[in-house]
Amino acid sequence: MTSKLEQLRAMTTVVSDTGDMESIRAFKPTDATTNPSLILKAAEMPAYARLVDEAIVWGRKRGASVGEVTDRIAINFGSELTKIVPGRVSTEVDADLSFDTEGMVAKAKSLIAAYKERGVGHEHILIKLASTWEGVQAARRLQAEGIDCNMTLAFSLAQAIAAGDAKAFLLSPFVGRIFDWHVKAGGGPYTPETDPGVHSVRTIYAYYKTYGVKTVVMGASFRNTGEIEALAGCDRLTISPQLLEALSKDEGVLTRHLDPAHPGAAPAKVAMDEKTFRWMLNEDQMATEKLSDGIRLFAHDLEKLRSSVQHRLAEAA
Repeated sequence: MTSKLEQLRAMTTVVSDTGDMESIRAFKPTDATTNPSLILKAAEMPAYARLVDEAIVWGRKRGASVGEVTDRIAINFGSELTKIVPGRVSTEVDADLSFDTEGMVAKAKSLIAAYKERGVGHEHILIKLASTWEGVQAARRLQAEGIDCNMTLAFSLAQAIAAGDAKAFLLSPFVGRIFDWHVKAGGGPYTPETDPGVHSVRTIYAYYKTYGVKTVVMGASFRNTGEIEALAGCDRLTISPQLLEALSKDEGVLTRHLDPAHPGAAPAKVAMDEKTFRWMLNEDQMATEKLSDGIRLFAHDLEKLRSSVQHRLAEAA
């Protein structure tokens, strides 16, 4: 019997949710995705000191800003990841630009240009944008210019519909964080079948497949293997090294739950505009709170990384 991880690969594109390259080499995912929290964690690991050191030396020689050096660290990690995975690497735009369409577009183009300088084409990169209204508008513009986007921090159907309308390449609904909110609110206990995060992804999947939306659905932020198994068959799933290892050791039978030929019942189609988006999001307390929390968390970890860079640059002086 093959492992559940191998069975999952047969029906879903497996993506590694980490900046730790050794774990990526071990589990051989198709794609890799990072965020400010994962980059911060990886940057503090001795194994990757060289990637941070290179950016510090580069920044000192050029008199670069803290932000430019921080971007270079992300590009250093991303470039290394492109040598390991055959598919796409997702790199995130600064969280503190989440409500700045022009800022997100400019940063995305800057990141793509930096990758090009390393010989990494845009076809290997996904630009991660927060699924705010401003992020969706940035994605609309970037996609029209051939820069594929990964809409992150997605917690609601409103965000999914807006991302699909913008022709975003990929949407990342955060299964575990949805689950966390409902547990904290007194819900549960949940099984994989009743898990509200799983239900959210299944609903988005049904909507996209029923109405011919081309945006890829990639479940993210899992708390246990049960959530992953309940979404077997989803377009993509981005999974932490710990859960990849657990799946690789489990030789039970994995049942397919999502199938584009039979997507299940979809909600009514919505004509999305800014007013509708903001109202639907406002009416969804969980999504409103988790989007805000997520942006703050990523911004906090990005600021920690910037502070570390600033300290290192000062030492180098």
